[in-house]
This record gives sequence, structure tokens and C-alpha cells, in this order.
Amino acid sequence: MIDNIDKLSKNYMRQGLYLTVALSLLTLLVMRVWFLDLLTAVLVSAAFTLVVCGAIGLIWRYVAKHSPDSLPTFFTAVSGFRLLLALAVMFVYYLADGQNSMLRFFLVFMVFYFASLAHHTIFFARVSNRS
Repeated sequence: MIDNIDKLSKNYMRQGLYLTVALSLLTLLVMRVWFLDLLTAVLVSAAFTLVVCGAIGLIWRYVAKHSPDSLPTFFTAVSGFRLLLALAVMFVYYLADGQNSMLRFFLVFMVFYFASLAHHTIFFARVSNRS
């Protein structure tokens, strides 16, 4: 069972990486086609998604191995943590850049946020249904 948890954790992080790369490339394509300046938004959003996905994968592996009864609490805490961290990132971006490009940043960031949220939900729903 423990080997399966390690494998699932690596799969979660790998899929998060693939998702982030795909969204980044898609956004870069949009930048190229419509001549938009979204590079900062893409970099911040990709970094946020990768850090959160990696942290969730590692923490889930630890909780699943050492305290599987706490997994429902973990999933609830992850939702709140991700939301608060996203709000903090958007606030810091607003302070750093002002209102000039906030709408574009917000739209790009929300695409990454909701895609990673969907990935998290689908992945762990499948994992929970298997066990």
C-alpha cells in the first residue's frame, strides 16, 4: 500500500507539471496571436501552480502514510490554504503592479487556479473511489 501511495503522489505531481506546462504554452500562444503582454502573469501563475501542486503531493503522501484517518481534514485544509494563498498572490501582484494589468493577470491566474483545482478534485476523487 505504501508503494502505491508514493506512486500516486508522484503521478499527482507529474500531472500537475504537465497541466502547468500545457496551460503556459497555450497562454504563450494567445500572447503571440493577439499581441498581449501576459508573460508576468504566466510566470507567476505557473510558479503558484507548481509550488502548490508539489506541496499538496508531498503533504498528501505524508498524511496518507502516517495518518490516513485525517485525509478528510487534509482535503478541507488544502482547499482553504489554496484559496488564501491565491488571494495573497493576487494582493501582492496588485501592490507590485497596480491596476495597470490587474484584469489580465486575474484572468490568467484564474485559469491556472481553476485548472489546478479541477485536477486536484478529479485526481483525489478517483483515488478515494479506488480505496
